[in-house]
Amino acid sequence: MQLEALKVFCDVARCKSFSQAAADNDLSQSAVSQIVILLERRLGVKLISRAPRPLQLTPLGRMYYDGCKKLIHQYQELEASLHDAEARIEGSIQAAAIYSVGLGDMGQLVERFAALQPKVKVHIEYLHPDRVYEQVLGGTADFGLVSFPRSTRELLAMPWREEEMVVTCTPGHPLARLPGIRPQQLTGERYVAFDFGLVIRRQVDRFLRRQGAAVVVTHEFDNIETIKKAIEAGAGLALLPEPTVRREVQAGTLAASPLIGCRLLRPLGIIKRRHHQLSQTAKRFLELLHKGNGGDNAEPATPNNGRKHRHQRRTRGPRKKSTV
Repeated sequence: MQLEALKVFCDVARCKSFSQAAADNDLSQSAVSQIVILLERRLGVKLISRAPRPLQLTPLGRMYYDGCKKLIHQYQELEASLHDAEARIEGSIQAAAIYSVGLGDMGQLVERFAALQPKVKVHIEYLHPDRVYEQVLGGTADFGLVSFPRSTRELLAMPWREEEMVVTCTPGHPLARLPGIRPQQLTGERYVAFDFGLVIRRQVDRFLRRQGAAVVVTHEFDNIETIKKAIEAGAGLALLPEPTVRREVQAGTLAASPLIGCRLLRPLGIIKRRHHQLSQTAKRFLELLHKGNGGDNAEPATPNNGRKHRHQRRTRGPRKKSTV
């Protein structure tokens, strides 16, 4: 059986779609369907249950999928080893990421990688944090990008970058005029929070308690994009990672001020299966991820909607770093 047919089957299993696998392999949907049918006839077993939507692998199909993935990775590694260090590689990368890693930044990173490795296809799916862990554990994603990464018996967490949390509000909010804000100044303020089930919510709550800041939670959401829209609508303020509000600050729709006397950091990390060897293709992408730091090299937005403050450096004073 040709390796190309196995790859097509793997793409069908990964995408849970004949049409998407056809597009990824420049084939017609009927051709992809015929490839899977021939595989099933040759093996004498049913690999895919077509009735449910999206389609699902049968137990034997899952076993076959896991084995085929290993074969394809091994073959790609073998091909890559035949070229020198500068040789271009082929293959595909499946990644899962939380919504707030920066869709724009990641898009630019994928474009840079495509310029270096035009024969590699990078698929990044943006999901709820719990789903990112599920995708990596299940082998659907080669690796995941999450905040507050945690290692487990099955998963290995590796540090990527840290993002400073800033007080984010509307440009017309009284606190937006300040060069910096002490956590205690947030007491009594209407606050747009993360859902309580998220790690970042528990960590931010713990930070505010330690700083003696009692906010009034008005809304709770599970992603930063919705929180930003709520702030723009006047629902309150929030502590958000600075890179995630950079564009809104530059556009003048939001204002962001640093904390005074302390620093609250959101750590981002990479998770992978502990006993799974990443392909050379995925390793190359992670190398670029670390070098580019996911867009962290971009010039930070000036706090407070672009206004500079002459005495900002003096008013901050020493700040205590905290990764909550």
